[in-house]
Amino acid sequence: MTSEPTGGRPAGGLAVEARGLSVRGPRGWVFRDVDLKVPAGGLAAVAGVAGSGRTSLLLTLGGRMKPASGTVLLDGRRRGLGEARRRAALGVVPGVNELDPALTVREHVSEALDLREGLLGRWRGREARIRRALERVDLGVAPRTLAADLTPEETRLLGAALALVGEPGLLLLDDVDEGLPFERQRELWRRLRALADSGVTIVAACHDAAPAEGLAQVVRLSESREEALR
Repeated sequence: MTSEPTGGRPAGGLAVEARGLSVRGPRGWVFRDVDLKVPAGGLAAVAGVAGSGRTSLLLTLGGRMKPASGTVLLDGRRRGLGEARRRAALGVVPGVNELDPALTVREHVSEALDLREGLLGRWRGREARIRRALERVDLGVAPRTLAADLTPEETRLLGAALALVGEPGLLLLDDVDEGLPFERQRELWRRLRALADSGVTIVAACHDAAPAEGLAQVVRLSESREEALR
């Protein structure tokens, strides 16, 4: 399986490459022999049906899951899992780092800043940094909005904002098209393209890559574990 490049991008972010990457679980291969190469500042759409290993691929690229075989290169070098985790960040991934529905958008961003800056950071222009975090991903909701009241698109953008607080070189986003009609998917991919252009590499998983055409390079995963074994 190979990626489909869409042309050069400006420098920035962390270049990521996978060569023959495979993950095997208790019930067989989760995904197998995945190749991709995303330049620094690039945007890639990883497309596949449920069960094709999209989420597991993101976790593997980000050092959260150990591959059974193959290689992940970050900026042209193999990295340990710990270093990969420090240099890559996850958006919202169900079952891994979901939003707390009882917290507001502001509270989520403030907690992310606490983890990066410590409690003393609360007294040095915290509100301005919260605004910048939301503006960076073009999330135009009131900071007092509860996470439970966010649309699927807004949830994904808030997840991206929280991940970017740590200034990672690689941003990994899961199920970005879940629950969105085609035109809203297309608009979300436009936002992600602009975000990548601002200086971060993005790999985003989706069901259908059609709305990302012309905006992202596409990696298509096998539709089933049985197909991946062929």
